[in-house]
Amino acid sequence: MAFLDEAKKLYEDSGRELIHRLLPEYEGLMAVGLAGHGSECFGFDDAVSRDHDFFPGFSIWIDDGTDKAAGVEIARVYRSLCGSSAADRSALANNARGVHRIGDFYSRYTGSAGAPESWEQWMFVPEHALAEASNGQVWRDDQGKFSRERNIILNGMPEDVRKKKIAARAVKMAQSGQYNFQRCLRHGQEGAAALAVAEFVQSACSMIYLLNRKHMPYYKWAFKGMERLEKLGNMKDALEFLLTAAQDEDGAGIKAGVIEDMCAAVIAEMKRQHLTDDQSDYLEGHAFSVMEHIENAQIRSLHVMEG
Repeated sequence: MAFLDEAKKLYEDSGRELIHRLLPEYEGLMAVGLAGHGSECFGFDDAVSRDHDFFPGFSIWIDDGTDKAAGVEIARVYRSLCGSSAADRSALANNARGVHRIGDFYSRYTGSAGAPESWEQWMFVPEHALAEASNGQVWRDDQGKFSRERNIILNGMPEDVRKKKIAARAVKMAQSGQYNFQRCLRHGQEGAAALAVAEFVQSACSMIYLLNRKHMPYYKWAFKGMERLEKLGNMKDALEFLLTAAQDEDGAGIKAGVIEDMCAAVIAEMKRQHLTDDQSDYLEGHAFSVMEHIENAQIRSLHVMEG
């Protein structure tokens, strides 16, 4: 059973009744679920995941007023269910489990007490941080305070910011994969060629998430998360091939072909979303075309690779 399911079962079988019995006046002021840092919050955990930082529990999020009135008591009730060591580690290690103030939870990821408030924040808060701030599940949130910020993070990225990020990924994919990979090999720089492939794969992964209007998780979960994506998620195996296949003469030629096929698929999706008017098969031209579709003058004036 995945940890998310175990955590929900713990809450529904024991936690909900305990909170109702011991904290009836506060149960409606709590948001309950599991979200934040850790593979279990994405539903990516497996047997290997349980070799460290693994203990039962779930998340309780409360606002500042509830924390002031009853935070200590809520934490005590939580510890009685999940154990004191779990609660202590949750607080000290910024783990997902435990009792958290809503503002503290979000500030770890966005730098604010909630969702990003400006286009600059949306642009420069790391994608994996936004992914962790909005992953997992929420099982109860009567007030809706926690879920309101969560839903903004999930769905509220300004379209001009998304376009700017897509433009940046497109130009990096073009330079690293379509241009520099083979040139590095011709220079005899095999290490540089490997770095070019890695840069291409990283940019392509991010591009695919952006085209799906999703936040890419931390790099070690990027491929796993791609399995859930509707658009271009089937490129996961090809991206893994680029990183893991041999880079001899034959392998390099195959990789170059895979890169071109992937760029063509990305360009086709960009056109389906009306992001580009360029007609070339080289992604750099499409990056500048996307820039022309950005309405916000400040965002449009940023360097094409920024974002």
